[in-house]
Amino acid sequence: MGYYISVEQNVNVFVEDLDPGHGKPILFIHGWPLNHKQFEYQFNQLPKMGYRCIGIDLRGFGKSDRPWKGYSYNRLADDIRIVIDTLQLEDITLAGHSMGGAIAIRYMARHAGYKVSKLVLIGAAAFTRRPIGLTKEEVKRWERTWNDLIEATYTDRPKMLDGVGDVFFERYVTESFKDWFHGLGIEASGHATAMCAVSLRDEDLGQDLSKIYVPTGIFHGIHDKVCPFKFAELMHAQIKGSELIPFMYSGHGLFYEEREKFNRELIRFIE
Repeated sequence: MGYYISVEQNVNVFVEDLDPGHGKPILFIHGWPLNHKQFEYQFNQLPKMGYRCIGIDLRGFGKSDRPWKGYSYNRLADDIRIVIDTLQLEDITLAGHSMGGAIAIRYMARHAGYKVSKLVLIGAAAFTRRPIGLTKEEVKRWERTWNDLIEATYTDRPKMLDGVGDVFFERYVTESFKDWFHGLGIEASGHATAMCAVSLRDEDLGQDLSKIYVPTGIFHGIHDKVCPFKFAELMHAQIKGSELIPFMYSGHGLFYEEREKFNRELIRFIE
């Protein structure tokens, strides 16, 4: 079932709610610059096992409204809170990929983990503001990369998305799948894509990780070129009691590249 939820005046976000009879809710937050459809290969399987899968299109992405403002982590986390309240969700597993992982981290800190019993961080973009463990030259190159992505979004967004797709997956994906994946990015607002890239470049989650108190699973591809595996190790060290689940054959797209393991490990972690 798909419907819209108002998160502020004149701003509605789209929610896909697959409820197999009030099963345990898993609330998925997509990554940049995609939408909830990236989790198709979870939504195809997990409801069969009794889980309620809820996917949100963040403002500016997918079928959601495209306001000019509101792309900070605080505002996006507040949108998540409104969806949770509107749906009256309880005992949630909050699962965020890439930028969605960063927003999930901010949600846990800003809203004190409201209604969330477990957290799953999937290739989470936790250290993009101050990439740890890089030399000064590597940090400068990292910052240039984000600036280039923002500029390319405003000048040739389809080509920019091609470049993102080239580094997203470690394993082979078919040309048909690449076309589908590219289309997810094209569905977004160009302005929202750029503004969220600014947030990825500039937002700092350094004070947020210590405020996470629920069981946390850190799902991360060993070969991730977007958010290096070092991010996962650092999150594991800073989130008390967290569990690190490495995906040995995946890059940033572990939810697809090792989808059977991903679904299996997700269920194991929830249960």
